[in-house]
Amino acid sequence: MPACHLAGKAQPLAGGLTPRAVLDKFAAIQMLDVHFPTTDGRTLIWSRYTELGADQKILAEQLDLTLPPQKPPKITASRQIAHSPAPAL
Repeated sequence: MPACHLAGKAQPLAGGLTPRAVLDKFAAIQMLDVHFPTTDGRTLIWSRYTELGADQKILAEQLDLTLPPQKPPKITASRQIAHSPAPAL
């Protein structure tokens, strides 16, 4: 959302906040990847973002913004390298 559009949206709803202050509020949201090793050598990866704080929830509702849904976990391939048979001599 461009800053000029954000300013127009924020002014009537959150009059005391500048576009920069709104962006600073949302900058506190963190995205992280949690890695869980499996017993078969793969890794389960969950990408997650932190929950909104009370003031962030109110601001998001006022600006009619929603976060995308959390991504489903993904699993990596096994770390074991398949060895091809040795060439015959």
